[in-house]
Amino acid sequence: MEKALADTIQQQLLIEQRVANESKSQLVAYLLAILLWGLGVHRMYLGRWASGLIMLVLSGIGMLTAPILIGWIPLAFVWVWAFIDLFLIPGMIRNDQAVIRQRLMAGHR
Repeated sequence: MEKALADTIQQQLLIEQRVANESKSQLVAYLLAILLWGLGVHRMYLGRWASGLIMLVLSGIGMLTAPILIGWIPLAFVWVWAFIDLFLIPGMIRNDQAVIRQRLMAGHR
């Protein structure tokens, strides 16, 4: 009984170590979000390719059409979206870690 408990604890520790190794870095996500503001690169890094590409396209359209003033609308939208993402990054990483954890736990059964 005691050996089974020790094995379970060791298995959980190994799973948590793998989750820590496989998950994305919060620091890298924030650096991408801040340094490449509004380009959606942080979302692509976190595995949200579709929304990252939408941000990139909206930023491109906004920058191309900014001289005729209509481009400020998509740029403002993307900038607000990027600001909100600063608060969403920790939750995105936690969700990804939960998915990794479930995958690893299913593989150990």
